[in-house]
Amino acid sequence: MTILDECTFNHWIAAGFGSGWLPKAPGTWGSLVSLLPAWSILVWGGAADLIIASGLMLAVGCRVCAAVLPTLEDKDPGWIVIDEWAGQWLCLGLLATLMGKGGMVVLIAFVAFRLFDIFKPWPISWVETAGPSWWSIMADDMLAGLIGAGVVLAVVQAAVLL
Repeated sequence: MTILDECTFNHWIAAGFGSGWLPKAPGTWGSLVSLLPAWSILVWGGAADLIIASGLMLAVGCRVCAAVLPTLEDKDPGWIVIDEWAGQWLCLGLLATLMGKGGMVVLIAFVAFRLFDIFKPWPISWVETAGPSWWSIMADDMLAGLIGAGVVLAVVQAAVLL
């Protein structure tokens, strides 16, 4: 494999296996496309496997971002959506653990993750600027997935108690 081949391969992975190159709203496209393999992991493995896969995607994302970012002027380009894959999978895996793996859970996980990823309330906004770019790109989405799932579960629990 030549340097050009590896660079191209790393760019493709960083782009969420190409989903970040879709027109307009690459983060939303990346999150949406990530649900296809996430659903397969849920069906064939379960919620715990999806959470583990999210951790593996975090590691892969850190590695490819560390390789790709030095070749770019922008240190957080919108087409890098491997972070959306990892964060979306974490949110869905956590929700599926307690709410099951039905279509409504997938929809709720998608909306919750996207809202926290787009609006970035504190501490997500802080994590987005903490540490090197290859880390902060990935970490803020993982936190958005964690907080998104936590808020949904808290709302569901509150509704049950009413």
